[in-house]
Amino acid sequence: MRHLFLSAALTALIPGAAWAAPDCAGPVAACERATPGSLALLAPGRTTTIMVDAGDEPGVARAAGDLVADLKAVGGGDVRLSNTASNGASVIAGTLGHSALIDGLVRSGKLDVSGLAGQWEGYVEQVVDNPMPGVTRALVIAGADRRGTIFGLYDISAKAGVSPWTWWADVPAQRHPTLYLTAGRVADHPVVKYRGIFINDEEPGFGGWARARFGGVNHLAYEKVFTLLLRSKANFLWPAMWGKSLWEDDPASAPLAQEMGVLLGTSHHEPMQRAQADWKREGRGPWDYSKNADVLRAFWRKGIERRGKAEDPVTIGMRGDGDEPMTEGTATGLLERIVRDQRQIIADVTKRPAGETPQVWALYKEVQDYYDMGMRVPDDVTLLFADDNWGNIRRLPPLGERRAGGAGVYYHFDYVGGPRNYKWLDTNAIPRVWQQMRMADQFGADRLWIVNVGDLKPMEYPTSFFLDMAWNPARMDLAAMQAYPARWGTQQFGPAHGAEIGKLLTRYGQLASRRKPELIDATTYGLKNGEWARVLDEWNALDKAARGVEARLPAPLRDAYYELVLHRVEAMTNLHRLYEAVAANRAAAQGGDGAAAERFATAARGYYARDAAIRRRYEVETAGGKWTSMMAQTHIGYTGWQQPDTDVMPALASVAKPLPLPSSTPAPRLTLAADAGRAVDGRGISWQRVAGFTAEGAAMVANPASAPVIERPGGDSPHIVYELNWDRTGPASLGVVAAPGLDVRGGGRHRIAVSVDGGAPVLLDLMVGETEERWGRAVIENRRIATTRLATLTKGKHRVTLWLVDPEVVVEGITLDPAA
Repeated sequence: MRHLFLSAALTALIPGAAWAAPDCAGPVAACERATPGSLALLAPGRTTTIMVDAGDEPGVARAAGDLVADLKAVGGGDVRLSNTASNGASVIAGTLGHSALIDGLVRSGKLDVSGLAGQWEGYVEQVVDNPMPGVTRALVIAGADRRGTIFGLYDISAKAGVSPWTWWADVPAQRHPTLYLTAGRVADHPVVKYRGIFINDEEPGFGGWARARFGGVNHLAYEKVFTLLLRSKANFLWPAMWGKSLWEDDPASAPLAQEMGVLLGTSHHEPMQRAQADWKREGRGPWDYSKNADVLRAFWRKGIERRGKAEDPVTIGMRGDGDEPMTEGTATGLLERIVRDQRQIIADVTKRPAGETPQVWALYKEVQDYYDMGMRVPDDVTLLFADDNWGNIRRLPPLGERRAGGAGVYYHFDYVGGPRNYKWLDTNAIPRVWQQMRMADQFGADRLWIVNVGDLKPMEYPTSFFLDMAWNPARMDLAAMQAYPARWGTQQFGPAHGAEIGKLLTRYGQLASRRKPELIDATTYGLKNGEWARVLDEWNALDKAARGVEARLPAPLRDAYYELVLHRVEAMTNLHRLYEAVAANRAAAQGGDGAAAERFATAARGYYARDAAIRRRYEVETAGGKWTSMMAQTHIGYTGWQQPDTDVMPALASVAKPLPLPSSTPAPRLTLAADAGRAVDGRGISWQRVAGFTAEGAAMVANPASAPVIERPGGDSPHIVYELNWDRTGPASLGVVAAPGLDVRGGGRHRIAVSVDGGAPVLLDLMVGETEERWGRAVIENRRIATTRLATLTKGKHRVTLWLVDPEVVVEGITLDPAA
């Protein structure tokens, strides 16, 4: 069967994606053969012309130029950009009200733009017959605004076979000298208004790379970032801020963003469009509004003046200097005064009511305490809720609350802070990201989604997922999420390899999310209980499979494959081999086996050296040395939350100088998988089995997470029934294993109930006695466990029932142990 790619509108899963479409089905789908009414977009010996009005927005012309280059890469033929109709046209693109070409087609009735006017970033793609004299048929792309047009243009690039990561991950265009677009019309627009990324914790990786390649984190580097965002149908950026100011480091960067159509903000602790680095360079006196208000107001005013007429959302509020708390405790009156004065500055500078300028109040860390204690900001301000820096959303808006400014989420794929930094590799399992962000959407947090992506590389895969889901969260249902890895793999590597690569990425996410690499050492798993052997076997199997795929890939795909798949697999596998060898060395030394201790020490030194070789392949040998410094983040030798200055070889033991190796923790006597029971829906809530939620297997998730809390579980309320066979009589400890989620409703509880053999449900609170230490343990182990003591459990068969209480709880398993 000859086929190519399906339109994004028909798949309704991932904006701008390109993947296999059986029989070229659907409107405006890319196809290698002609179908009734189709448009020949590329054909050997034929010139393809992309036409945009000279009076349209500059960003539209830029995107059209990229489409020209993309189609050349796909087809290898003659593709041109034109501003006039005299050269004919294959694609006509423009913005309503800014393109005479588009407006004329609307007036003539040839272009259907129903529902498009005023639709934020909406666009229409339609194959039109006889759009103008001399043109028999053309694809017409019309945007409600400039970004709508830009997204429509990049959507065609993706359909043709050009990945959004074509530059950032060296993904080559999928070659097709002949390409048709099927007849018909598609229209689309985003649901989450602001969708973006935060480049953060960017030293030594991103910063070192940008200095090596572009001479600095300047407009040349940001042009690549802006293009990636637009190709991904994203629109918002918090720029790198470790000692940097996008606005002042290179005055060309902000105007370039404005020209291209990218919105710029400042991070959660940088109010009023001023980077922290601006204050370090220009500030006078303390960063303390109670003592230095006049200076701070003048400083902030300059930020709003510098913003000009841009659409950029403005961060308001205040934290302490250096991303620290502003005061001990909560100074609500002071923060209310700060917000009031900031809004007055906005009104004074813009000469319009403050509510007409989009504003964001980031409820990050202790700032959420102000909100929880009753502080409120004007209704037009967006409330940006946050996770706990480890992918667990802390709070969401009250159900049913309707604010003009709406609400959003600040999420993390990277973090610097306790209990430990995690900056080196992607360790984000897509099912967990999906569960958290679907919950955010169900609670109404759909105005702004932004994710901390660290150095950006190697976060390509989760970044794509986050931004694709943000386009329309409801489309990313369970089936779409579980199909995503294969679809994303196909977009990067083609249909011959996409499904297999998707499986590798899925398994990697499961294993890598078990524990961050910075948290792994020789004591992480037990030797005697077989944990190290089991975990290392899993990594070795994945490494073998990933290398097998590499061997079968065509040479042009191997750089991209190394960056997007193989590097992370072999780096994590090697790290586990290193620490397992160190553990074996210490065990042998303790046992008095000097020869074995030295053998394992030699192996460990080899794995440590291999770590540097893996980095060298990424930075020097891949893509012609394009990614210098991008893997410079230290990751071996942590002793506290902060990274070591350099990687440090773990200490090795000898018989003469043994080192301690803690005893292994015994595994639970009996473990039941989350999906091993019989799920019973009820009260408008259904259970969903989410495959591959953890390295151990599936999780059971309640849908919708925003359903009412069930304070008295039982009867027809949703539950899961597990049958088990116990091998003794006596007291027992029954445990419920759950994802390390938090109470997003603000009550401080995260509950499930259990009953045994038809007894009364017993409430278990997964957050009972929550402390910083307990939370730290939960995120380190990536799970929470709540237990209840059974006074007597007899030998034989039993029925354990889990009852839903708080619908946000994600069930990962059941454990049963003898109790003292």
